[in-house]
Formats: sequence, C-alpha cells, structure tokens
Amino acid sequence: MASPFQVQKITTLTGHRDCVYTLERAPEPQKFFSAGADGMVALWDLTQPENGELVAKVSSSVYALKYIPERNWLLIGHNHNSLEVLDLAAKTMVKTIPLPPAAIFDIQYDWPSQRAFLALGNGSLAVVDLEKLVVLKVLPFSEKSVRCLALHPSGAELALGLSDHRILILDRETLAVRQTLEGHTGSVFTMAYTPDGQYLLSGSRDAHLRVWETGQQYREHRSIIAHLFTLNHLAFSPNGRLFATCSMDKSVKVWDAQTFKLLKVIDKARHAGHGTSVNKLFWSAHLNQLVSCSDDRSIAVWALTLKEV
Repeated sequence: MASPFQVQKITTLTGHRDCVYTLERAPEPQKFFSAGADGMVALWDLTQPENGELVAKVSSSVYALKYIPERNWLLIGHNHNSLEVLDLAAKTMVKTIPLPPAAIFDIQYDWPSQRAFLALGNGSLAVVDLEKLVVLKVLPFSEKSVRCLALHPSGAELALGLSDHRILILDRETLAVRQTLEGHTGSVFTMAYTPDGQYLLSGSRDAHLRVWETGQQYREHRSIIAHLFTLNHLAFSPNGRLFATCSMDKSVKVWDAQTFKLLKVIDKARHAGHGTSVNKLFWSAHLNQLVSCSDDRSIAVWALTLKEV
C-alpha cells in the first residue's frame, strides 16, 4: 500500500555530547526541550533550529522532563536521587526534592490535584505535591522498574508500565490497583491513552504495540508486531488522528490512530534517519513537525505532508 505521506527531514540538531533520551513540550508551540546522558537540558526553537539554548545542567543522565504550564516550571528527573524543579522565567532551580536513590524514568502531572507522579527505577511510584514541593508518598509496585506512566484524559485512572512486563491501572485518587494487564513479554517502556480515552496503547521491549479497550475493562483489542526491536516511545499527532512509534531498530513509524494501520516508515536508508536507537518523540503543533532523538546524540525534525492527489 502506498503511503499517503511524504516525509522530509527538515534539519538535524546537534549539541548534545551523549545519547539524547527525552523530549518535552515548551511554553510556545514552536519550541521544545531535550535532555540526555550528558545532563544538559536544552531549549530548541523550530523556527531557528540552529540555536539551541542550554537551560540547565544536572549531575547525571536525564530520562524524564515535564513542563508545568500553570507555573512555567520544568521538572527534571535525573538518574540520581532527586527531582529538580526549574523556574523557566527566572532560570533558577526552585527546589531539589530528595527521592530514593533510583532513576526517574517518567513524569506525569495531574493539574487538578497539583501532584506529579514519578516512575522510579526501584519499582516505586513517587507522588510529589507541587504546591508544597514535598514528596507525599512512595509506593512500591514491583521488584523491577516502573518505566512509564499514562494519565487517562478524564483523569480517573493512572497507568503504570513495569519492567516485569505488567501494566497496572490505578485509581488516580487513591492509587489503589484496579486492574493488572498481562500480555507483553518484555519491559513496558511507553504508554499513551488515545485523546478520546477509548484506548490505552502500550509498547514494550518485546517490539509489540498493544491496544487495550478502556471501556471494556482494558480487554486487549489489538497486538501488532510494530518494530524489529524494543519499542521505546509513542506519541500522538496534535489532532489525534495519527501516532508515531520509535524503536531501538533505528526507525520511526507513523500509524493511523483509528485503524492502527501502518502508514509510513522513516529510517536511515530512505530518509537519512538515525544511526542508532531512537529514544523519544515529540509531535509539535508547529507545522505538524515530528521530532525524534537518538543514542546517536542528534535530534531530527521531520515534515510529514499529505501527497498531492
């Protein structure tokens, strides 16, 4: 089947000195943050991509960033024993919040309750009060890492993806386990709810993309062999009609969010894609540009345009 898209690499952003692990939205739609193994947190502007700005430097690898729009803060989760809270306007650290000595793999933010949820490498979920800037609780869920988190759009449920292959669905308020989803045969590295909340998508070290029906008690809807190796991350397009996945197999793939059909493969051979594992995606509202980052120390910016009929 011919793809409806043309893909063009707009630019390659360089400046990181080691693997780039994470990307995150910034206050303006044309901007985003990146961070990785070099401890540097950079701000990029898609309208002036050659000028990356260093906004913070921390002492160890950064796997997770979360922008908090209501306070104009950036939460920086690094591979040490604390969460850094950066005030973007003042360009200063508001607080270093002590945590157990474990990597922070993911951060989600619940605006109504002013809580941040942190996925920790020791198998725990940490809950941080962003008003008081204190840890409210650290809840153990597994002998292995909690790798990723997803908040249901309605805010009722929080999903945890674990290195022991399970997905736990928690009540967002009480954090009690409502359901345990089993199906993956490797660490669950990424999850996202569809914008309408009908499905939870999960990707794993087993290279499978699984689709769970939220209204049917998370019954498995689809299981797709999406990549050759570990599926690292998935992200929805701004209009929610598409999503992209990226993998240790060096490729980025674009999918139809209604039918879960593959629409496009972006790789090194065809599009001068990444040379090593692609770790994270950010789908910008700025000209619908898709951003990917990699172990090859680079960030690539892609334009997806519908072909002329």
